Amino acid sequence: MTALSPRKADILANSEDAASEREKFWQQAAFFHAEDLRYLRFLIPKGLRVLELGCGIGNTLAGLEPSFGLGVDFSPAMIEQARQLHPELQFQVGDVEDPEFIASLPVPFDVILIVDAIGSLDDCQAMFESLHGLCSRETRLVVAYYSHLWEPLLRLAEWFGWRAHQPEQNILSPSDIHALADLSDFEVIKAESRLLSPLPLFGLGSLINRFISILPVIRQLSLRHYSVCRSLRQSHDGVQSASVIIPARNERGNIEPAIRRIPRFCDDLEIIFVEGHSSDGTLAEIRRVAGTFRDFDIKIMTQPGKGKADAVFTGFDAARGDVLMILDADLTVPPEQLPKFWRSISTGKGEFICGSRLVYPMEQGAMQFLNLIANRTFSLLFSWLLNQRITDTLCGTKVLRRADYKRLLAGRSYFGDFDPFGDFDLIFGATKLNLRYVEVPVRYAARTYGETQISRFRHGVMLVKMVVFAFFRIKAF
Repeated sequence: MTALSPRKADILANSEDAASEREKFWQQAAFFHAEDLRYLRFLIPKGLRVLELGCGIGNTLAGLEPSFGLGVDFSPAMIEQARQLHPELQFQVGDVEDPEFIASLPVPFDVILIVDAIGSLDDCQAMFESLHGLCSRETRLVVAYYSHLWEPLLRLAEWFGWRAHQPEQNILSPSDIHALADLSDFEVIKAESRLLSPLPLFGLGSLINRFISILPVIRQLSLRHYSVCRSLRQSHDGVQSASVIIPARNERGNIEPAIRRIPRFCDDLEIIFVEGHSSDGTLAEIRRVAGTFRDFDIKIMTQPGKGKADAVFTGFDAARGDVLMILDADLTVPPEQLPKFWRSISTGKGEFICGSRLVYPMEQGAMQFLNLIANRTFSLLFSWLLNQRITDTLCGTKVLRRADYKRLLAGRSYFGDFDPFGDFDLIFGATKLNLRYVEVPVRYAARTYGETQISRFRHGVMLVKMVVFAFFRIKAF
């Protein structure tokens, strides 16, 4: 281990002295740690490869149930305690600010976790920069720290012996952490503040943390703040091919225009029509068009069930492209816009790309006024629920990597089969995976053939249900 600064030497000495009592203080603050771990488990599903820097006695790492867990701390006494408490995990003594030590760790990890240890670092930016070599495109850096608004109360808890003594820590707000991440070529994907009550309060503590601490304005007073980041240096993984999935039900007049208007935006382009038991001859038209345009790689499927979600996922499951794209057969999102989506994902600017119809003026009659008001209202609600700016949840054009779709499917049981359209299946799944969400503004066009299959009031009620569903599964869980 490299030579420590006087400040870090004092922190190490304090850790060595406190190691024997760390488990006792952990148990005294069991409610706080359980609430903290509950949100970390939401961010970090079990079964991943997790590296925790500054792991202490390893209780947080163990609580995440990783498939491979490695904890690092510069205190030999803490590591000895961790090995005794959690023999199923691996622990190493090392200084996380030593680039050579960081470079010696096994790679890559799904998650790199830093809980409070960022307060003890001498140079947070340099430490962040050393982590890129441990990252793949899918790796997420999760930083959890406490709000210094709580400093007086925490010092009071130390004075009463309710909390272990802590040497002076770095004062880092969420904005400070985000700025350091940006300087280090990490991009913040998600930020959240939670946990207003560190005490159980006879059962009220959980209710306060679940329903009150997440509210706008109030959440700025929370004890804990969390940041999820990705490495920009590893964001480009060289995708080469794309599959455009076109769900089509009673869209006979739009089939040939779709093929004629889709640009050749990549060398390896697959188009999959998923026909939805039409009554206007759509399936026969798809077959005719496929036979006419033989220079396209066109596949034809009939969905086994009903609804757009069934059609989309049927196409996704059969697709071979590195990137999966949805293009609604009504062509209200112009096919000519697809190259923008391809550039956004192939250059690593985003990992889950959605169209937004609510930025540019749209064609006359493309969307009814009440639908427009409802879309804007729900966009505000979902922006708060998902901690990401979302202007349009229901634009049909959505794009993600096939590899991420497979990960999304693996974790789909968390939400269940709840969405007949598939839009929220994908949005919520991408949120749970901490994918970088990017919107591409498109000019929304009016239909030229057929009728909309959207029922304003029935599907409006469904949107309300989605808000409630998201609140309990993503926000107040």
